[in-house]
Amino acid sequence: MATSPTAPRATDPEEVEALHRLILASLDDDQAVETISIPLAGKTSIADYMVIASGRSTRQVASMAQKLAERIKAEFKRPVKIEGLPTADWVLIDATDVIVHLFRPEVRSFYNLERMWAFGDAPTPPTAPFADLSDQD
Repeated sequence: MATSPTAPRATDPEEVEALHRLILASLDDDQAVETISIPLAGKTSIADYMVIASGRSTRQVASMAQKLAERIKAEFKRPVKIEGLPTADWVLIDATDVIVHLFRPEVRSFYNLERMWAFGDAPTPPTAPFADLSDQD
């Protein structure tokens, strides 16, 4: 799932942001469910963003993946790698600067990538204050 050494990452931050916007807009147009974007810059060198979304069926997941790959190729003239398309339970689209994971809901909840990759970004649950035991007899 790592970025291929033969596919150079964009050095222009504006191009990365434009790619990110295109991906989010495409998924919105295709009625993806629960789309989230996780910024990865500074956390890993594999990409600047990870986008995770769900489709309601394998058919929708496959359709969203194919349309997204076509849009990226047409707009940015860059190679796009797709894995998992035949079964379409979990499809990975590697657009070098943005990694996209498309899931069926059951598969998404099983792997829970959001939790794994959102380290440091998730709010910390409040902790109960320690009781002062010195006053107890």
